[in-house]
Amino acid sequence: MGPIATKISPHDSVLTKHTFPWRGPVLPSSTTTQRLIPCALQAIGLLVIMAAAGQSVQAASDEETRFKQIRPQFIAALGDPGANSGSGAQQWGLWRLDPGPRGVWLKHYERLQAAGGVAPARWKFDEADWWVEENGLIMEKPQFPLPPGQYVVTGGREVTTVLTVHPMDQDGDQRWELRGNATIHDVTHLRCRSARYTPATPDNPCSPAKAQMTEFPVAPGGLMPPIEGCNKQDYSVLFIIGVAVEG
Repeated sequence: MGPIATKISPHDSVLTKHTFPWRGPVLPSSTTTQRLIPCALQAIGLLVIMAAAGQSVQAASDEETRFKQIRPQFIAALGDPGANSGSGAQQWGLWRLDPGPRGVWLKHYERLQAAGGVAPARWKFDEADWWVEENGLIMEKPQFPLPPGQYVVTGGREVTTVLTVHPMDQDGDQRWELRGNATIHDVTHLRCRSARYTPATPDNPCSPAKAQMTEFPVAPGGLMPPIEGCNKQDYSVLFIIGVAVEG
């Protein structure tokens, strides 16, 4: 399916509200691709809806922003789930490729070590800063920071809207806002959980070997489990399904 472009007024609130055709897992839970493959499929489903509908959102202003459809990408976002805008977007990350099928099971961490920390998908494990998803897969790190721009984002539930990420200010801070009354929670995919693990102290190893597999999978919307010796930071996962077209 080729790219499409849709016009959205900068004053419009929410791009679309809809019910997704997929509910529940798309692939068997035993597959390593369970987590973000369904996420990507749901995001692609929205693109099909947008293409079929030829959506153009009307508003009072004549000025409009054009967006083009992209293959789904994924934001790791921090912030109050109920927030509509804020600062700190420089701490948000971006997976341009679906990290789910590129991951390594926690129970296979010894194999990852034996390979020098290089995963089959060729990303490098960082023992001082590593990520896990809700089924117990170690993921590659997202890219930081999320580039400034305008993104069509969704959580694969009801709300799809525009996220604006501003350039860094002189203090290195990036502001962000969601169009209309949308919140981070509205555009978070609850079934996709992610957390970042870093050493709690310099002399106390933070290792995937200490993870308890009985704590996975994590329930939709739930917190990722703590791991002995580690600090944990939970991130919300947002789909990007479109980006602003320049000019």
